[in-house]
Amino acid sequence: MPSQGPTQDRFGKREVIAMHPSESGMQVGRALLHALHNAGISVLYQDRQMETVWARNMNAPWAADTADGKDLLSPAQAERIRAAKLKVIESGNPDQLELSIPGHQGVRWFQLWIDADRGEAGDVLGVVTTMVETTEQKRREQTLKTLLREVSHRSKNLLAIIQSVATQTGRYTETLGEFLARFRGRLQSLASSQDLVTSSNWRGAALHELVSGQVGRYSSDLAQSLRFAGENPYLNPNAALHIGLAMHELAVNSVSYGALSRPDGHVEVRAKLEAEEGTSPNLLLTWTEAVGDAQRNEKRFGSVALERVVPMSLNGSATLEIGRDRMEYRLTVPHGNFETD
Repeated sequence: MPSQGPTQDRFGKREVIAMHPSESGMQVGRALLHALHNAGISVLYQDRQMETVWARNMNAPWAADTADGKDLLSPAQAERIRAAKLKVIESGNPDQLELSIPGHQGVRWFQLWIDADRGEAGDVLGVVTTMVETTEQKRREQTLKTLLREVSHRSKNLLAIIQSVATQTGRYTETLGEFLARFRGRLQSLASSQDLVTSSNWRGAALHELVSGQVGRYSSDLAQSLRFAGENPYLNPNAALHIGLAMHELAVNSVSYGALSRPDGHVEVRAKLEAEEGTSPNLLLTWTEAVGDAQRNEKRFGSVALERVVPMSLNGSATLEIGRDRMEYRLTVPHGNFETD
């Protein structure tokens, strides 16, 4: 039959643990030491006079000869731990502390549990301190909070863009059906650009991929319909969404009235970095295509977005020139909107 021995848990409550006959104190001790080591738990026992009776798995920053961490903690932290232990010895009630300790590789975080060790009569014989490092958990929590703030910020920006698109679309349409058709197309354009941004962990999108994605939505043969040349910078999320919207408006216009309305038609997109002396290079993005008599010149949201909304959102500038047989859109994007490395 298994033997039973009284023990005390960390809250001072007495419980009975069944012991198998083959178990010995040394075996249990070795097993517990392995468990402490594998779990990264340090345990310290001190008597009522705060003298160390025994310590197990006291790795850095806790050391057997500096049980209170005085060589690593600030005087205020060391005193805080000592005061908490004395309070536990005096009251018998457990306490819990969280500490941050600066190190060579950044701040390390520790959780400390301080419990009273009671004798048979219930009197406090000493204090047991359990120390566990929670640095990785803290870092994950901080990373999660940062990501949530970033998602909230970008969601608000995206909603502001959608609100602006809806307002401008309504201003330049006469019927509900026309509004819904155009608004759906612009939402799909934003969604396509947003997919690229999200897949890059919110870093942004490569220009070539962004342009190809927007034009490809209206072409069955992208290799024929799009001729891209020049640089391929990496756009930040804001630039990706707005330049994607510009490419969408140009593609829709081209399919309706321009080069892409013809089976053999194509558009040319060139990306060039232009730097003034002593400044970072700007991106000059040019869309060129041949147009016919069906090209309409009256102002629509497309032209307003190309000439005002997109460049203003990027702190850049733009021109839209429609000639008798050629249309050219030139967008200057300041360097803060993209990376070239």
